[in-house]
Amino acid sequence: MDLTAAWVVDVIGWLGALSLLGAYGLVSSRRVDGASVLYQMLNLSGGAALVINTYYHGAYPSAFVNVVWIGIALYALTIVRRSVAPSKSRRKNSTART
Repeated sequence: MDLTAAWVVDVIGWLGALSLLGAYGLVSSRRVDGASVLYQMLNLSGGAALVINTYYHGAYPSAFVNVVWIGIALYALTIVRRSVAPSKSRRKNSTART
């Protein structure tokens, strides 16, 4: 095992853990809405970083959990995107009428 690669993968893993914990802290303290793009992007990036780390270290059950975590974040982002797009078009239509 290359020590430099292991070090980089560990740093990526720690950044992923911080991202997930930061997202959880922001939602728990009500500083960020659970349906926000920021929250979902923190979940997505944190999960991806942890997939890299856990796969590299052979922790396949944890890697699987994080792949599912990423899937949930991507699904939530599509829902957020769909809900934002209609409200933007409503604003354009309402300003065009005035």
